[in-house]
Amino acid sequence: MQAQPQNRIFSNHDLRILIFPLVIELALELIVGLLDSVMVSSVGEAAVSGVSLVDSVMQLLIYIFAALASGGAVVAGQYLGAKKQAEARFAAGELIRLNLVLSVAIALVMLAAQRWILTHVFGQIDAAVYYHAEGYFSVAVFTIPAIGVYEAGTAIFRTMNNAKITMKTSLLINVMNGIGNAILIYGCAMGTAGAALSTLIARWTAAVIIVVLLLNPKRVLSVKTTLVQGFDFKMSRRILTMGVPNGVENAVFQLGKVMILGLVATFGVSAITANAVTQTLASIEMIPGSAIQLAAIPIIARCVGAEDYAQAKYYNRKLLAISYLSVLGWSLGMVCALPAILSFYQLSESTHHLVVTLFLWHTAGAVTLWPLAFDLPASLRAAGDVRFPMLISIASMWIFRFGGAHLLSKGLGLGIAGVWIAMAILDWGFRAGVYLYRWHGGKWMEKCSLIE
Repeated sequence: MQAQPQNRIFSNHDLRILIFPLVIELALELIVGLLDSVMVSSVGEAAVSGVSLVDSVMQLLIYIFAALASGGAVVAGQYLGAKKQAEARFAAGELIRLNLVLSVAIALVMLAAQRWILTHVFGQIDAAVYYHAEGYFSVAVFTIPAIGVYEAGTAIFRTMNNAKITMKTSLLINVMNGIGNAILIYGCAMGTAGAALSTLIARWTAAVIIVVLLLNPKRVLSVKTTLVQGFDFKMSRRILTMGVPNGVENAVFQLGKVMILGLVATFGVSAITANAVTQTLASIEMIPGSAIQLAAIPIIARCVGAEDYAQAKYYNRKLLAISYLSVLGWSLGMVCALPAILSFYQLSESTHHLVVTLFLWHTAGAVTLWPLAFDLPASLRAAGDVRFPMLISIASMWIFRFGGAHLLSKGLGLGIAGVWIAMAILDWGFRAGVYLYRWHGGKWMEKCSLIE
């Protein structure tokens, strides 16, 4: 049993006030996302399809900006650990500037390439779907700078061990978005344009709130003075060194998921429906583990910045234990509640059976492999070891998840179950083993020179 270190950087109370709000924030995002889809469905199936196509692009951008934000959070966190508060504040300000400039540039490019994206990226789509996608896209593109700023701001607050602010902001904007959707879609009969306008207002409100809160000079990472300074390319390079590999990893991961959906589609409507339902349940099942994944960034970064690798190892071990226990308890609860949950869906008997099968395979991987496959590499990234997890993630995605899915589902005739077995057992198992070897080997401690 690893001994508890003296002069701990984070108390048990610190861990609780960081992790619990993250769990609530992630749960809110999923719940409101489901409610949004229900509201948009009142406009018709074409509207749902159009909005979902555009949202898939927006989700990819969110992942990219979140990855860049995590890079800035690691740099700022390491400076805080090294007791260099001025440099940490400058890193926070540089992160917001960097995300803002990049998000504005991406928004302008997407606005200019709107027609090409809708006709080439999404392929041949129905005229009605195109109509709704075009209307939603025309408004949603202006939310991109707000996404960039908001993701940077939330990462900074987590670095200050203040996830309660991001939770409250998330609650506010999700309520705003829900009310806005109800008024504009139902009351004003604006359809998908109403949904887009509601999202625009909510996201910009969130971005403004986060920046205003960060202007408070009493905060550890206030940005009142650093925001008006010019770009510091040396600091930007440090942030990008951390953020870009994670962004590439997320982009490739999303691309792989899209290509696997093509394989799922070959098994028929029942398989497609079962896959969609199970994906929703799987996202809910991993809320505790995903919260630990976010919490690991500021915690391990602070330890590494202080050059206290013993505490980095201690907190990594503790976070993994919390993740395993919380995922196990939450997953067992969901398995017991599965019949009641599925009663809300109008599923055929065959589709119902498929969902149960797929979810049980996912649960098997979640309670045994997921924390090592996803929480542990978050600790590696927080320590500055970013390229290795990126390369392993990309290799595992294409070899074990994509290749394994084809082998098991087609070659061995397991159907869609083979797709989920390849993910939960082959892909996660490979990642877990390699990351565990990397961490215990100590190679990551040679990658910790992000600050001076």
